[in-house]
Amino acid sequence: MPARATDPLVGFSFSLDISGAVAGFFTEVSGLSSETEVVEHKITDPSGRDIIQKIPGRTKYGDITLKRGITATMDMWTWRKQVEDGNVGGARKNATITMYDQSLTPIAKWNLTNVWPTKISGPSMQSDGNNFGVEELTITHEMMVREQ
Repeated sequence: MPARATDPLVGFSFSLDISGAVAGFFTEVSGLSSETEVVEHKITDPSGRDIIQKIPGRTKYGDITLKRGITATMDMWTWRKQVEDGNVGGARKNATITMYDQSLTPIAKWNLTNVWPTKISGPSMQSDGNNFGVEELTITHEMMVREQ
């Protein structure tokens, strides 16, 4: 049965595209958020009552965490190393996170401005386990726009 436009989207996998080069596919993405601070402004209305007027303040965006099975690709680690070496300006890139359905058709996109990696984590390792090793990348950014 075909999906309706009003049905919730089911994310099967996600990709991170940094300045035109796909950095990888991910199984989990969290932190896609936008929040505007509320500033309380105390005023007196024309009748002399003290009221608190709530006005929008600065907009801020959440840090985004991406998780994937570890691969031989070193691109995320190399990108993070730029920041560790003090080259945050060189590490800042524009990026797109794309969500795909089960047929790998893009169903949602978020464009991010001035992205740079704040944290990278390798897999937890156990000699007696049979789980996939998962690496985790946390990125920060200055603006986010949902394209699709």
